[in-house]
Amino acid sequence: MLNVLRVHLPSDIPIVGCELTPYVLLRRPDKTVTTDDVTEISPLDGHFLRYKWYRVQSDKKVAVCSVHPSEQATLQCLGCLKAKIPVSKSYHCTPKCFSDAWQHHRVLHDRAASAVNENGNEEEEVFGRFNNSGSGSINTTLSSSASSTSLTNGNVYPATVSQRNGGETWFEVGRSKTYTPSADDIGHVLKFECVVVDAETKLTVGHTNTILTSRVIPAPSPIPRQLIPVDTMGSLDDRRITSSGTFTVLSYNILSDSYASNDLYNYCPSWALSWPYRRQNLLREIVGYRADIICLQEVQSDHYDEFFAPELDKHGYYGLYKRKTNEVYNGNINTIDGCATFFRRDRFSHVKKYEVEFNKAAQSLTDAMIPTTQKKNALNRLVKDNVALIVVLEAKVNNQPIDNPGKRQLLCVANTHVNVHQDLKDVKLWQVHTLLKGLEKIAVSADIPMLVCGDFNSVPGSAPHALLAMGKVDPSHPDLAVDPLNILRPHSKLIHQLPLVSAYSSFARTVGLGYEQHKRRMDSSTNEPLFTNVTRDFIGSLDYIFYTADSLVVESLLELLDEESLRKDTALPSPEWSSDHIALLAEFRCCKNISRR
Repeated sequence: MLNVLRVHLPSDIPIVGCELTPYVLLRRPDKTVTTDDVTEISPLDGHFLRYKWYRVQSDKKVAVCSVHPSEQATLQCLGCLKAKIPVSKSYHCTPKCFSDAWQHHRVLHDRAASAVNENGNEEEEVFGRFNNSGSGSINTTLSSSASSTSLTNGNVYPATVSQRNGGETWFEVGRSKTYTPSADDIGHVLKFECVVVDAETKLTVGHTNTILTSRVIPAPSPIPRQLIPVDTMGSLDDRRITSSGTFTVLSYNILSDSYASNDLYNYCPSWALSWPYRRQNLLREIVGYRADIICLQEVQSDHYDEFFAPELDKHGYYGLYKRKTNEVYNGNINTIDGCATFFRRDRFSHVKKYEVEFNKAAQSLTDAMIPTTQKKNALNRLVKDNVALIVVLEAKVNNQPIDNPGKRQLLCVANTHVNVHQDLKDVKLWQVHTLLKGLEKIAVSADIPMLVCGDFNSVPGSAPHALLAMGKVDPSHPDLAVDPLNILRPHSKLIHQLPLVSAYSSFARTVGLGYEQHKRRMDSSTNEPLFTNVTRDFIGSLDYIFYTADSLVVESLLELLDEESLRKDTALPSPEWSSDHIALLAEFRCCKNISRR
């Protein structure tokens, strides 16, 4: 007969909006062991599994800390209530928690007050785009009352209630193996039941297996990051944050699940590091930025197909993807990561796609330059599976392509991840140079604005950054000392003709007192952000958005994070931010009409 051997949950803390799928280990009638589901429509040996989920509600009302959502709150900020900030953001677990978070927390008050002054609709303006589904609903969900019916996870059925001792009531909330906690579950324990059922009699057979979860917590949401207008002539207050005829570009390394190990990021709670949580948090953040073009790095192949492509499609995006090659990788091919570029279907149409495989370029290079006896060693050094995705888009007018085919507004967007080991400085620089030479060929064929986005794993001042930002590398640059294959010689060839400028360097050229706080988050010696990657072992800038300055103008930039925003006692990823990188976003305007005949 079918037997349930073991039931457990992959995460110890359930979070609003994140699927809970218990691990159910079964022994089949033939004594084999499996984790495959056995449903009523496909019974096994006349038996199937029945699942039920319950919400355990207590007479005791519970609120959770807004900073440490796995902890119960003991105090509340009354200033939040007066400012009409969502009540869930007002709770703290200890006085120290509130004190440590104050510099970060008071931004909520300032922005709420500012939003009221501007348009009188503070919650929508400050929180509406980034809020999680649990925000603002603590007061109602802590009530012990319940309606007579429940609409949960797509099913409507009478709420099953059975009173227990100690003032607890169980409300049935789900009848499938997977359950997604809702805002109504915040502060409550969930109970999962699994039992074998006779397919003919519909009677249960054997023992009912149960699990009780920890209390459901709201998905932590970071402080919204605002678009800051860039103005090199006027004042901050005189500029509009968004302008008609502009477009926004987001670049974000989202941290592949295959790299997000508990050993590497042991400072991040395991529930916040789990993919079911991170994918929902990342999606909420990405969609909240409302970018017209999205360049993502470290997107696993299966996650692109099964999650990001279908989910972003619901929000009006069309996606293109390039998986890394797998000469080096020996694991599951579906978990290989790559670069994904999305664009709004109502703003752009897809014209052309170019795929750059640096492994192929490495093979061509060794065939042309490396002696036969050294080819194997050369390929071992050069072949790293990295790729770049280049997409040519055409802007639409009034949701339609421009009628005049002789004058098309085109845009070329390159998206790459140069994740080469720091000791291989020659390989890193060679990859960046190879990408730029490919973009030069596109520029020759069409007078077209260009964006070069990605994680280059290169700090400001390094040779790859110099090549991108300055168009050349000084022959005396220390990075050029590492070149055992002589692939960087002559050094005079390390140039390109694209007028590339780093978008975030625009902050360094702004004027007015309003920009001082943003300039403090920049490195004055390099004009780049102080950091875009923050872990326990490293803090610095690795991610950039470059643009061709002869055809594009920066209108505004997504504000940079400071150390207060990231909490002094942690690094990334964290419950609030689900990658070890931070997202960069720039708003551009074309400064000339681009013709292509």
